[in-house]
Amino acid sequence: MNGILVAFAVIGLSGPMGIARAQTAAQPAATTANSLNPGDVLRITVWRKPELSGEFIIASDGTVSHPLYRSVRVTGIPLPAVETRIRDFLGTLEENPQFVVEPLLRVAVAGEVRQPNVYNLRPETSLAQAVAIAGGTTERGRRDRVILVRENRQLVVNLRKPDQTGAGMLVRSGDQIVVELQRSTWDVVGPMVSVLGAAAAIVSVYLYHR
Repeated sequence: MNGILVAFAVIGLSGPMGIARAQTAAQPAATTANSLNPGDVLRITVWRKPELSGEFIIASDGTVSHPLYRSVRVTGIPLPAVETRIRDFLGTLEENPQFVVEPLLRVAVAGEVRQPNVYNLRPETSLAQAVAIAGGTTERGRRDRVILVRENRQLVVNLRKPDQTGAGMLVRSGDQIVVELQRSTWDVVGPMVSVLGAAAAIVSVYLYHR
């Protein structure tokens, strides 16, 4: 729960509209290797070893939160290397271990989606799929303006043109995906009417007391 609150606090500080007004940075470098971070989840299934199987959160020190896996550090390395480290560790317990390792990356999806939350997603999940997992956009969600916040950079993604704007990009640990709100005419005119009404009221009071 704390992880969810922290992730949405970060999103809330900038907000969908605040991000929209900010200058969009260049697309985050695709050459950066995907890796696990504290708070991500590692799903490990070891054949006939239920005591070594399960979904384990990556601890703050970069190790797997399990008494037997605590010596295995899995952060800061490419995802394929994580499987190698798990294999090496299991090899100390039995010969030729049979296992499956599946990283689950922590990604926040917010804004105009039906089920905003922090999700644990497979590395092969695209941005468009992440939005779909969050229930898709609401009636007022802008599919043409989805903001990706990654490593302090911002990228505007158009889900209507996935081949042109990066909607097919794969998620990374710590990504924040924010679907913008579609503004109606009243969203622009309404505040102006309120200001004009308040000004008219002030003038009326002034003239009455003259």
